[in-house]
Amino acid sequence: MGTGKEPKLGAILVEQGWVHAEQVDEALELQKLRPKRLGELLLDLGYIEEEHLLRALGIQFGLEFEPNLPAQVESSLTTKVPISFIREYQMVPYKRNGDAYLVAINDPINLLPLDDLRLLLDGPVKPMLCSKADIQFIIDTYFEQQSENAGELIDNIVLSGEEEGKVHTLDHIESERDLLDLANEAPIIKLINLIISGAVKERSSDIHLEPFEHSVRVRYRIDGVLYEKFTVPRAQQAALVSRVKIMANLNIAEHRLPQDGRIKIRLSGKEIDIRVSIIPIAHGERVVMRILEKGNFMFSLEQLGMDERDHKMMDRLITSSHGIILVTGPTGSGKSTTLYASLARVNSPDKNIITVEDPIEYLIPGIGQIQVRPKIGLTFSAGLRSILRQDPDIILVGEIRDMETAEMAVQASLTGHLVFATLHTNDSAGAITRLINMGIEPFLVTSSTIAIQAQRLVRRICPSCRQVYEPDPESLKDLGISLDEARLKTLSRGVGCEKCSHRGYYGRGGIFELMVMSTRIQELVLQGADSNVIKREARREGMRTLREDGAEKMLRGETTIEEILRVTRDEVLE
Repeated sequence: MGTGKEPKLGAILVEQGWVHAEQVDEALELQKLRPKRLGELLLDLGYIEEEHLLRALGIQFGLEFEPNLPAQVESSLTTKVPISFIREYQMVPYKRNGDAYLVAINDPINLLPLDDLRLLLDGPVKPMLCSKADIQFIIDTYFEQQSENAGELIDNIVLSGEEEGKVHTLDHIESERDLLDLANEAPIIKLINLIISGAVKERSSDIHLEPFEHSVRVRYRIDGVLYEKFTVPRAQQAALVSRVKIMANLNIAEHRLPQDGRIKIRLSGKEIDIRVSIIPIAHGERVVMRILEKGNFMFSLEQLGMDERDHKMMDRLITSSHGIILVTGPTGSGKSTTLYASLARVNSPDKNIITVEDPIEYLIPGIGQIQVRPKIGLTFSAGLRSILRQDPDIILVGEIRDMETAEMAVQASLTGHLVFATLHTNDSAGAITRLINMGIEPFLVTSSTIAIQAQRLVRRICPSCRQVYEPDPESLKDLGISLDEARLKTLSRGVGCEKCSHRGYYGRGGIFELMVMSTRIQELVLQGADSNVIKREARREGMRTLREDGAEKMLRGETTIEEILRVTRDEVLE
């Protein structure tokens, strides 16, 4: 290993028939301009696969190649080496082979850290060449193997000078120990890290830390529903909240006023943005953390769950030259995701697209995205005013919250811009009433708005534990489904399994209600008709309501009756 007389990599690759000599020469020429290793350049050029490179490096350095690393890992070994060491050197001890420990590596040039591994493992080590993806997979799942069980960790946390099981007030804890000291104790840091990493692992969107008289309840919102995970002793409440405040750069001495902040962390190679809200309640401070996984947007309109008719209609609408397209629904109904998918569809080099958002949830290459900062005066209306001076073709307003923003969005649409925006209303017709109540004249609403889409997110049936069952006739009646419907014979639901944590659901999809502003609907708005009259006309023209779209998706086997009734309980079919 590494004698300095190893055969040249290029010669090995040519000899094995994995590249041509001309391709090696091309990479060597490129190396003069780009100071990278020959193997990396050949990979960049697409001339070899990573496996070819690793096998050639194995021949060069006398090492073995392991093509199936994940299946070989012995979890008992992963606790013997600090995660920081593994992340830094990309070396994973994964199996005991006789007296030696097998260690996955990807770079045979740098083998010096193996000496440290020998000391940490207290035994000989044998490096094995493995793909970067396999090593990263082990690292990404490492915290699960190395973390203690939350219950065990909570049991082990004992604040010095505290009697186990004894409940103390916040003032009592503060008088005995400095809050900063408490928040920086290793067990508290570890517990908060475990709570956050566990939430990310379980695909949670929110973490709730809720203090009560004798305990602090920890809940995760998964697929839109809150689940209690565990409780923490009341004595730890002040330290837990203070730790969150430190991470979010908030004032740890302030307990009487609400505070908002933001935490940015990197977990398993992914950048995670966490919005923090803290409010004082009867038994202490209540914390809610909203988890936003940063990254480039990867969804399309089809993947969101739109049926073919609505999808084609939306495709046509988002290519309009001007007008407002509104997406409505409560918080957490996927409005921003729909608008991102629409922007990604129309994004092209000949379009100038600018957004003003709070927060920026996904980054879209080629689009200018502004983060709202109310503390320094950068509100939605201020951002929108600035955007109009940037010669945009398409504008996205994260949320219309007030009359000023609504007026500016209307004026932007009337002066030749296509405007996407979100609004908090229950259905599509209600958005018109909301704009008028904000102070926008009905004639401006009809001349600027081209379509309104209401939506909700419903949990999807877990594919691993799906079972056919016979539905309750009364529930079918509530959804307006005939008992003669042939597809009822194949209706299914999830019974619960390991994959879905025994919930019966895994992931979410959308149900949609797309109302296009037809001439007749415009007339009704100008006449002052209420939202029910407008909705009836839209249905007469072919619009499918949220509940009707949900019923169709239920019959297709995507979700359940209970889910549709849960998210559309405020809708009454006429």
